[in-house]
Amino acid sequence: MNNFKVPVSQLVCSLLLGALFVSTSGCVFRRVVRTKDLAYVKADAATRKAEQRLNIFAPRKPKELKNVLVFIHGGRWNSGDKDQYDFFGNRWARKGVVTVIIDYPLSPQASYNQMATSAAQAVQWVQQNIRQYGGDPNRIFVSGHSAGGHLASLISLRNEYFDSLQIKNPIKGTILIDAAGLDMYGYLQEQGFEDGHTYLKTFTANPQEWKKASPIFHLHENMPPMLIYRGGSTYSSIEKSTEKFVSALKNYVPRPRYQVQPGKGHIGMITQFFFTWNPRYDEILRFMEE
Repeated sequence: MNNFKVPVSQLVCSLLLGALFVSTSGCVFRRVVRTKDLAYVKADAATRKAEQRLNIFAPRKPKELKNVLVFIHGGRWNSGDKDQYDFFGNRWARKGVVTVIIDYPLSPQASYNQMATSAAQAVQWVQQNIRQYGGDPNRIFVSGHSAGGHLASLISLRNEYFDSLQIKNPIKGTILIDAAGLDMYGYLQEQGFEDGHTYLKTFTANPQEWKKASPIFHLHENMPPMLIYRGGSTYSSIEKSTEKFVSALKNYVPRPRYQVQPGKGHIGMITQFFFTWNPRYDEILRFMEE
């Protein structure tokens, strides 16, 4: 968002350092089966729809079907790549969770609605196929960082995305990691961006469309449970929108699962998952089991 301009070079450097850390740890991949670049949406020349792919990280030889975590990467809705998050998939698989990292179409070629539709299609693919990778199709959780957190919350709350696929919303729970755009309507109203701004390419110039794109306006009684993390030193726009979102959530969930991590910046909120001993892993595992 305007003060939510993720320094991509910093994020890439952090991820490369994590990859180096992983490569020097000999036991990291021993218990993980990786399956990469599976197409969950086929290319369609007539509609100019590009193929979308996902990566799967699964525990080796599980004795029973495991919880499934579908992760949606961030990047201001116009950048990012699933392959940057191998560390995330590997760590979760080692902890007994079948993890799926997805790509999705990016702005300006795609609108937020097309991104969310793609994310819902990925969840549908997972529900239909994940059993063969050791995952339980009845235990699908979604998570996302930054813009990915926006998309994860949107498909969790707006059942229309799954209704259009003629399936019931299969999401059992949602984990937001310093999510952006939870109140895109309020943010875009405040900023007053000129035509051509990247966010107007993503969310259009129509305020009514901004409301449709804002998870805060789609909270309801039967929504999946949420676990929400925010960095104590994140961007002010994320802090403001998350606080508003959690306040609105309390109308439905008096004691929402919400944690502010003191001193954590926006990028640090995702790079903390490099470390297998990070307490967030056990917290999220407990959330999945409750």
